[in-house]
Amino acid sequence: MEAADRPAVGDMTAVIAIQQLCHRYALAVDSRDIEGIGRLFIPEVRVGRNMTGRAALRQSFSAMLATCGATIHFIGNHTVDFIDDTHATGVVYCHEEVQPLGGTSWQVGMLQYWDDYEARDGAWLFVRRRVHRWYRQFPSQTATAQIVPGAADSTERSLPESFPTWQRFHGEVREPDHHENV
Repeated sequence: MEAADRPAVGDMTAVIAIQQLCHRYALAVDSRDIEGIGRLFIPEVRVGRNMTGRAALRQSFSAMLATCGATIHFIGNHTVDFIDDTHATGVVYCHEEVQPLGGTSWQVGMLQYWDDYEARDGAWLFVRRRVHRWYRQFPSQTATAQIVPGAADSTERSLPESFPTWQRFHGEVREPDHHENV
């Protein structure tokens, strides 16, 4: 590799920050952290054709996520291309699993996010995410989420109900279990 082709150390730090942004998005969606989702985007984010801003984004995500049960977004390959010091684009592969609201089966799919990023006040944020789907399957086999059987002192808990943000999203209140893994 020629020296001119090697990314600078600062670029690698930015790549890691952008990749973490995408991982934080997946965690925020799966845990129903609506406020956290909003903080990952620029304040004037465009939502749909007619709305802008983080409040509109939070409203859109709340409505969308209220129509499904648990979700799992597993981030895979991720390329980042810099336009300049504060702007970049990226393609993110994502394996998703979605449980229909009230259902026990899981829909499985593979998609890509085509992203635009911007650095503001030292943090990388999403400007825009576009979803492009490879496929979606509707498996006939049922998988259920539950506390894993084991010893009475087991520290393994069921997801997504263990996320405090999931509980708040669904209006559930549960006293924290201080013995749970964090």
